[in-house]
Amino acid sequence: MWRTVAVVTAAFAAAALAACSSSSSSSSTTTATSSAPATSATAAVSPSSGAAAAFPVTLNASNGNVTIRSKPARIVSLSPTSTEDLFAVGAGSQVVAVDADSNYPKGAPVTGLSGLTPNIEAIAKYNPSLVVAYQNVGGLVSGMTKLGIPVLIEPAVSTIDGVYAQIEQIGQATGHTAQADAVVASMKQQIATTVSQAGTASRGDTYYWELSANPYYSVTSATFIGQIVGLFGLKNIADAASKPSDGGYPELSEEYIVTAKPQIIFLADNEAADGGQTVAIVDKRPGWSGIPAVKDGEVIPLNDDIASRWGPRLPQLVAEIAAAVKNAPKG
Repeated sequence: MWRTVAVVTAAFAAAALAACSSSSSSSSTTTATSSAPATSATAAVSPSSGAAAAFPVTLNASNGNVTIRSKPARIVSLSPTSTEDLFAVGAGSQVVAVDADSNYPKGAPVTGLSGLTPNIEAIAKYNPSLVVAYQNVGGLVSGMTKLGIPVLIEPAVSTIDGVYAQIEQIGQATGHTAQADAVVASMKQQIATTVSQAGTASRGDTYYWELSANPYYSVTSATFIGQIVGLFGLKNIADAASKPSDGGYPELSEEYIVTAKPQIIFLADNEAADGGQTVAIVDKRPGWSGIPAVKDGEVIPLNDDIASRWGPRLPQLVAEIAAAVKNAPKG
């Protein structure tokens, strides 16, 4: 299962991440150009991006300036989010292999490749003209560079704008700039409409976002997920328990959660691989029956994959949150 976080503590990584830890991209440069800091993808591109694809193109990626000399015909994706991005912008026919965690879309050519422990030799067997990954580990960038293969590192984002920037960059890297721009425009419109239709009656309601149970890990407003939920004006019970060392992903005690009395609970740990938590299980937790979210039927199971990625299906996550907000008791 793919867990999306920008920064996590070692304890959280062990307890709540099944397949993904914090992105620790290096600032190495794929071609002989100046390196860039390890941040979310930017829209910087040379030559300037227009409706028509132009190569060679140099992208300011997390791992430095990456030059792609011609439209890549054979792409390997080692990131479930990037796989979704690639297919969304129209580059699906160029993708020859994706990692074992890339379970969407259904037509993606899933292999045994890993983005957590990349095998340079195994990747090279697919004769890629571009490799896309979420982190630079196991000498991925240096190994591919020695083979003359550019690598684009697209790490976990911390903002909504970071989502859009990565999709646009994927479009530029693959020769689908216009399609990527259209995807981003559509996402923005869908999200804006959904948030607007949700109204303001539930603004100020409290929520708890569950990443895992026993131990209970959550997210704060400083995270990407926190920013998404913040669009609806909800207040995060985890904020008061956060400390700098947890990177926005604090461990909460049951007592703390019960005492905080969240009005909405979002479960991002439904699937068996994530803990298999359900509404029925939450209802039976000792002491939880008094939590408003439990009493009012506002324990919301989410699509784990969508809730743990930062790609083109983001509007669906926003819609799930909106439904919970609109159904929450008023007053």
